[in-house]
Order: sequence, then structure tokens, then C-alpha cells
Amino acid sequence: FVVWRLSAVAGRIDRLHHRIELARASLDAQLLRRARAAEALATSGLLDPASAIVLAQAASHSRNTDPEDAVDRGIVESELSGDLRAVFVDPESVAELRAVPEGEELLTDLAASCRQVTLSRRFLNDGVQAARLLRQGRWVRWFRLAGNAPHPEMFEMDDVAPSAFDALA
Repeated sequence: FVVWRLSAVAGRIDRLHHRIELARASLDAQLLRRARAAEALATSGLLDPASAIVLAQAASHSRNTDPEDAVDRGIVESELSGDLRAVFVDPESVAELRAVPEGEELLTDLAASCRQVTLSRRFLNDGVQAARLLRQGRWVRWFRLAGNAPHPEMFEMDDVAPSAFDALA
């Protein structure tokens, strides 16, 4: 029974680590999608020049950040979220953009990618929390069931989408 239990816990840890890797890859893809959507809107000519420059710079910075540096990436992605909220603070300007056919499509894509970033980050952090909790167990530590796998890290960032995007859901 003890051997079976140890094997089951080790398998669970392995599955959690695999789930975390997949969730991290999904989050990376969603962050890239959000940056591309922001950049597409910034270069569309539909925004005022100041907003377009702010959004284009933040999106470019987001796309060029090293994905392996989680702290720096979290800061850069938080800045993009803040810039999105600053640019789309006024629901009336969002409504004006939605009146243009191309603007509706670009805004819908950006709003969807913002929602996906939030969900992907939450899914990743839930997996990390579950793995950390399991790895704290006495049996896991005594028998080193996690092997040499590094401790999973949460991905912290500000992922709050502009409130004007709520109407696009």
C-alpha cells in the first residue's frame, strides 16, 4: 500500500507539473495574441495619434520581452494592461470605434484576448498553487517524490481589462 501511495503521489506531481507547463505555454500564447491585437488597433489609424503611440509602444515592448524572465514580463504586461485602461477609459470613444466596421472587429479581438489572458493566468496560478500544496506534504519531502523539478512559480501581473470592454462580451 505504501509503495502504491508513493507512486500515486509522484504521478500526481508529475501530471501537475505537466499541466503547469501547458498552462504557461497557453498564457504565453495569449499574451502574444493580446499584444498583437493591441498593435493592430494602434496601427489601424482609428485611434488618435497619442493613444496609438502609447498603445503601439506598450504592445511592442510586450512582444519583445524575454518570456523566461517572469518578473520583467509581469511588469511589462501590467504596463500594457494599464495603457489599455488609459486609452479606453471613455466608453463613448469605444462606442465610436465600434461604429466603424474595422474598429468593431479589432476591439472585439482585443477584448477577447484580454479575457483569455485573465483566464490563462488564473488557470496557471491555480495549477501552481495545487502543486505547491502537494509538494509541501511530508511524504513528498521525505521521499523526494518531486525529484529535481524546480518549484513552480506564480505569474503575477495586472490583467484587469478596461471596463469599456465589458460591453463587448
